[in-house]
Amino acid sequence: MSGPDVSVVICVYTEDRWEDILAAVSSVRAQSYPARETLLVVDHNPALLDRLAKEYKEVAEVRVLANAGPRGLSAGRNTGIAASHGEVIAFLDDDAVAERDWLRHFAAGYADPKVMAVGGRTLPIWASGRRPAWFPAEFDWVVGCTYKGLPRGLVRVRNVLGGNASFRRTAFDAAGGFATGIGRDGDKRPLGCEETELCIRLSRARPDAVLLIDDRAVIHHRVPEAREHFGYFRTRAYAEGLSKALVARSVGADKGLESERRYATRVLPAGVARGLRDALLARPGGAGRAGAIVAGVLTAAGGYVVGSVRTRKGGATFQVAPIEGGTG
Repeated sequence: MSGPDVSVVICVYTEDRWEDILAAVSSVRAQSYPARETLLVVDHNPALLDRLAKEYKEVAEVRVLANAGPRGLSAGRNTGIAASHGEVIAFLDDDAVAERDWLRHFAAGYADPKVMAVGGRTLPIWASGRRPAWFPAEFDWVVGCTYKGLPRGLVRVRNVLGGNASFRRTAFDAAGGFATGIGRDGDKRPLGCEETELCIRLSRARPDAVLLIDDRAVIHHRVPEAREHFGYFRTRAYAEGLSKALVARSVGADKGLESERRYATRVLPAGVARGLRDALLARPGGAGRAGAIVAGVLTAAGGYVVGSVRTRKGGATFQVAPIEGGTG
């Protein structure tokens, strides 16, 4: 089969997601475009590391290894990149399953040598069986999914979304790895944006780089019941503001908030208008969706202000390290 070799990295941290992890690996092994290897990177959990090593000891294409850096998603991804052998490294969340042609669509994007990253579309699997009536699709990023307002089709973007993304190996040679100190760290506050910061840094290091989203590369992401409630929605929005402040510190507010300005001035007002219209038409959840959008904006803005103050005072730090190891 022509096209680049693809290594898939799945970062894991808790045995509570055991069945989800097995399903994620199975979805990779069932791809129509086979992965060269799947790497399970375990984040400082010896019991899970041992259990997974036993589970896959007879499966040559699945490798289990420990996060070699500090606790957190960024260091886990960097560990996977360094240990991988593919020309392209794809990332899949540990609580998601990929559709059969996921890697085929990723691989096709790299026919153009200028393409340095290809992302896909992530759809929610709600624990309750359906989207909560109050939950606005414009905020699906809260639960790690593609949100209303992102362009459809095969399009050029500022950044891909980390749980459903791939990068050419040379992207990490040019820009270094994921920054530690920005993204998630075990069970702490649900921070994010590490892939945004990396993509902007990559575009600066390689001005000719092309980053794409192909919405045919689909994964289905499990949303647990606890994340269907407004309390989590608010917590995640606040954490996003904190994260965006770190991104702005790293790459500047112009690039760090470029896409967010369009989102805030065009996508969200349209969402509020739709919610109010639905409320006037007595459709379920209309007023709740409009209110959630307003609350989400204000909460994220508050997090950004707090995060900006912390970065100015030196209370938040992050580090970008080169990726050591790895072969084509």
